[in-house]
Amino acid sequence: MNLNPMHFNETYAAETEFGERLVDGTFVIALAVGMSVIDISVNATANLGYDEVRHHAPVFHGDTIFAESEVVDKRESESREHVGIVTTELRAFNQDGDLVLSLERTPMVLKRAFAQPSAESPPGWPEGVGTQPDDLDSS
Repeated sequence: MNLNPMHFNETYAAETEFGERLVDGTFVIALAVGMSVIDISVNATANLGYDEVRHHAPVFHGDTIFAESEVVDKRESESREHVGIVTTELRAFNQDGDLVLSLERTPMVLKRAFAQPSAESPPGWPEGVGTQPDDLDSS
């Protein structure tokens, strides 16, 4: 319900410095976070926080968005033995490779021994798609 005309009024947006409508920034956040779920938080029990959110460039209708995550920290939960706290940096890019969004995301995730589904068998994915058993570090 962002009613800024920059997002829905073509005539108004055409007169701005961008020359066209922009995709709402909170939608870009939701899209990028959603793209990261299969790799980062499919076994999350909670999202603890989103920090350092930065919009680096505008996103336009028709853009293609790609996202990547990097684990920057992990630790055991002090209060729950079955979960850990994982901090990731999430970056989203447009089709030209321009960074459009970055943020730090911290979910609480089930430890491998407690995870159902597992990395070997993500939910709703056909066999052979996603992380495979041979991809997992056994250490």
